[in-house]
Amino acid sequence: MDRRVAFVTGASRGIGRAIAVKLASDGCHVILVARSADRLEALAKEITDQGGSAEACPCDIGDGEALASAVTEAAERHGRFDILVNNAGITRDDLLLRMSDEAWDEVIHVNLRSAFVACRAAVRPMMRGRFGRIINVGSVSGVMGNPGQANYAAAKAGMIGFTKTIGKEFAGKGVTANVVAPGFIATDMTDALPDLVKDEATKRIPAKRFGTPEEIAHAVSFLASDGASYINGRVLAVDGGMTD
Repeated sequence: MDRRVAFVTGASRGIGRAIAVKLASDGCHVILVARSADRLEALAKEITDQGGSAEACPCDIGDGEALASAVTEAAERHGRFDILVNNAGITRDDLLLRMSDEAWDEVIHVNLRSAFVACRAAVRPMMRGRFGRIINVGSVSGVMGNPGQANYAAAKAGMIGFTKTIGKEFAGKGVTANVVAPGFIATDMTDALPDLVKDEATKRIPAKRFGTPEEIAHAVSFLASDGASYINGRVLAVDGGMTD
């Protein structure tokens, strides 16, 4: 993994932050992508202070032109582009009968279209280098559905079909594409849930606990490695046994 260039969206906190830290510890140069410049700069400094290599790249992934430019410029700046992790996303939860067109469109746009835009920009430099790892961070909601998340589940299910397709399109060029589908993970988002909701969720998890961002990061690290070169178009659920 030494000297490979990794581009991680949603890197300022939670799962994305853990992924960025792990890939940096693996020896990658990590490009940290999110809207919060201050958080990205602080994380880049933390990584470099620990002997790693990272740079901040403030970008709103909902802006397709800006996101595509960020990918292209990173490849040109470093002369290579090896690993793309599409992790950033949003939720606008509501039951279907109360869900607005805007809530549907925004989640599909940010969570699914951004992955399409980033992948389309990334595959060209990956093919030139005859190496590429695309890891799209999905969700068990996209595998099994979840009440109140019709928009989010649709975006994450769409990500699975999208990933399987590009995995087939580019496998012959040394590029793999896979999905990591987290279950309930202890992040700022889940910390804000009412205790009753968290208790009910824990009962549904055979492991009887929420996962950690670091456990997701280790799965991403493996799929980004040479050891995962024959794994392509797969969905790796990291969910404590929730899904079949």
